[in-house]
Amino acid sequence: MNIFDDLKMEYRTGGVVQRLIFWNIGLFILPLIAFSILRLSGVNVLGFDWRADGNDFFSLSSNLADLLWKPWSLLLYAFLHADFFHILFNMLMLFFTGRLFLTFFTQKQLFGLYVLSAMFAGLLFIAGYNILPVFNGTVSKLVGASAAVMAILIATATYAPYYQVRLLLIGTVKIWHIAIIFVVIDLINASVENPGGHMAHLAGALFGFLYIRLLQNGTDLSKGVSAVLDFFTNLFRSRKSSPFKKIHRNTAPPVRTAAKKPKDLTQKQIDDILDKISKSGYDSLTKEEKDFLFKAGNTE
Repeated sequence: MNIFDDLKMEYRTGGVVQRLIFWNIGLFILPLIAFSILRLSGVNVLGFDWRADGNDFFSLSSNLADLLWKPWSLLLYAFLHADFFHILFNMLMLFFTGRLFLTFFTQKQLFGLYVLSAMFAGLLFIAGYNILPVFNGTVSKLVGASAAVMAILIATATYAPYYQVRLLLIGTVKIWHIAIIFVVIDLINASVENPGGHMAHLAGALFGFLYIRLLQNGTDLSKGVSAVLDFFTNLFRSRKSSPFKKIHRNTAPPVRTAAKKPKDLTQKQIDDILDKISKSGYDSLTKEEKDFLFKAGNTE
């Protein structure tokens, strides 16, 4: 198996955290390549490049009127990043917080929280720039997964504040210690630099807190996202049409078979490998196990 086969298998078996990371990285690298080629060809891409100054089609603008002609930006901004270190930090945090969240909740709940918190933070970002006097007459734009990642962290800390996490060079700390540090940093920097970004982070933190409180009272906000996702998944799922088959009546007497057919060996091997992935991760597989799983997946 080459690196592309490994990435394909990781995407298929890694879960929602890995898929969110793949989507974010893909939407960072592929447009950069496209923009570079277009610029070399003399094509103006300012209307598409969210990293450049001025308005564009994809970033979330603080101008409410811009949301009317690009409503997709209310969610799409949470999958776009300004530079390499921006996406590197956010993806490391997403991997860290996502794994913690999945200790207590499901994959669908994590995806729903990511989507809803990003939209909630985006709306508060726009509201802040149009209501707070300090932003009077200024227009800004927002990109990055930080608000959604912050929501996942705060949601986990709200549900299990005393859950212990071991950090490199620091040791074991409680998750609420990590959460409060990030909240304080955003509160301090909100009036110093990138106020819109820090305001969105705090909005994400607020949504993460509210999500858990509502969940504990019996209301799971992520169910709406899961329902929409399931609808489109079933809508676009390719259904294999079986050809017409002529049925012949068998008049021969029935033949007695063995008492019980043993479980298919190939399926048992797949189950054992998937159990190993769930316990130790995909990287714990041997090369032979990866090859076997990849070939089994392609023959489905």
